[in-house]
Amino acid sequence: MNILTLDKVKKSYGLRVLFDDVTFAVDGGQKLGLIGLNGAGKTTLLKIIAGLAEADSGEIWKNQKARIHFLPQEPQFLPGRTVLESVLDGDLPVMQLLRRYEEAVQRGDDEGVVKLTEEMDASHAWELEQHAKVILQKLGIDDLTQRVDELSGGQRKRLGLARALIMPCDLLIMDEPTNHLDDKTILWLEAYLRDSKAALIVSTHDRYFLDTVVDSMIELDRGHVYTYEGNYAAYLELRQARLEQEEASAEKRRNLIRRETAWIRRGAQARSTKQKARRDRYEQLCAIEDGKPVENVEIFDTSVRLGKTILDIDDVAFAYPGQEALFSGVTYHVVKHDRIGIIGENGVGKSTMLKVLSGELQPTAGTLTIGQTVRFGFFTQQLPEFDESMRVIDYIQERGHFVTNQFGQRISATRLLEQFLFSDEMQYTYIYKLSGGERRRLYLLRLLMEQPNVLLLDEPTNDLDIPTLTVLERYLDTYQGVVLVVSHDRYFLDRVADKLFIIENGTWKRYYGDYSDYLAETLAVRSEKDDVKKSPAAAQSKGEAAPVARKVGLTARQEEELRRILEELPQYEGLLKGINAAIAAAGSDYEQVESLLKEQQETQRKVDELTERWCEMEDLKAE
Repeated sequence: MNILTLDKVKKSYGLRVLFDDVTFAVDGGQKLGLIGLNGAGKTTLLKIIAGLAEADSGEIWKNQKARIHFLPQEPQFLPGRTVLESVLDGDLPVMQLLRRYEEAVQRGDDEGVVKLTEEMDASHAWELEQHAKVILQKLGIDDLTQRVDELSGGQRKRLGLARALIMPCDLLIMDEPTNHLDDKTILWLEAYLRDSKAALIVSTHDRYFLDTVVDSMIELDRGHVYTYEGNYAAYLELRQARLEQEEASAEKRRNLIRRETAWIRRGAQARSTKQKARRDRYEQLCAIEDGKPVENVEIFDTSVRLGKTILDIDDVAFAYPGQEALFSGVTYHVVKHDRIGIIGENGVGKSTMLKVLSGELQPTAGTLTIGQTVRFGFFTQQLPEFDESMRVIDYIQERGHFVTNQFGQRISATRLLEQFLFSDEMQYTYIYKLSGGERRRLYLLRLLMEQPNVLLLDEPTNDLDIPTLTVLERYLDTYQGVVLVVSHDRYFLDRVADKLFIIENGTWKRYYGDYSDYLAETLAVRSEKDDVKKSPAAAQSKGEAAPVARKVGLTARQEEELRRILEELPQYEGLLKGINAAIAAAGSDYEQVESLLKEQQETQRKVDELTERWCEMEDLKAE
């Protein structure tokens, strides 16, 4: 069943064209992912499809029998309602029946309750209510009587998500549904949407989510829409092929522009129709060339040097007054080029840990030593107050017109703006005209202009588009400082972090490796435990003695040595990665390169020694 079709849809704000000639169709059960730069018009397009905004031109055909539901980034609820009332707040007859039943119960109208109970039985309304409670529980909302006015922004987003998921519809439209969700909830949501028979259009920066859920991709790029069959991985391949084809056409166009420019400069008089047509063609070619996509952006590291002491964390704990400790026993020696991801469920204290490490909060136990050369850059979830009458470039140049990094490179504010995808035109745009994602990108760049050497990133991927995330990931590849990041974006964690801090039930543990490895091991352990529970051997009676196993493997001293190797090896590997990036950034500074090459050789030797010893220990362990 065809649900809707868009034909040559256009939307502008003033002189700025958001998109033009948008044409595609949505069929029953189809799952589409929508991506594009912040400010490209993704949210506006979703609102037009949902009927909440008007297009300037074009046609939108909707199947009259199809039901469409839209989940915005910031769901709205009627004040004073409870969680359960809000999640069932829809215009469907069965939802209206449920509300009338709840009102009758609250009034004490026994006769009305009896009558409505019969209607509820006939309409299977009890099933909908039970389904709503299950969904709320899966999304981590347990108090169904809590007023929506008391909910945090993250809780309101999850409540809106619950309302969207229980709403019977043929097309579900979702704008950044994974924001404020923890890893387990995102995995559950992926499975739920995959199994759903409803069609889906979802705008999200979560690349693993797109890989898992969608079967088609829609890209908004420079005012045009491109459609691709397949998930995000397939989109990357198909988009690359498109860009290569465009580049070949662009090269031909540039050659033509050179010839036409030479003709213009010869002072030809545009008097004849032929000459005027040629002049018009020249202007059209230049306009096309100005709109070329931003690819292969040059990356500059803005950090300054770090000393030997960075962060020494010794048995640190933190608790808010009158509450139990969020975490305790945290001990770690931060070294150069550390890339640490901090993970855990919502509310366990991840953001609080960043505040403690930055010195914003004092630990309630243990000691934290911060090195004298440390310069923090703390990217928080909350945006600062902007002076919206300022232009983008003025906001950045408040910090300075140039920065000089540790390699002596002098980088202008305009070049850094270009690096983070602010075009010449956008640099002179007023801040009040920026989208939420563009503001977060601007805030991040202003932070990097302060030249921090320890970056604390609290959910940096929220509201950032995928091209910006790619630039940020490439920046962190060359960054010479330390990165500690709290994120639920699994792709970003895999790309950036090489070790994890896991906060769980007030305790913490370290894991050396990326997030996907950790998740695979965690699922494998759970599976083994389930197998043991199901195994007949696990059902031995208490009177039976378990057979005594012969002790094999490593001695206690060897186990300790292996543990130390597993701690040190990733640190030296991270250091080696940082040195390689520093060599690339040093350019023609031969004295600096020579010093770095010596450090590279010594670090590589240490990595080889630890790797060889680790292999020996693993062989012993296997025996």
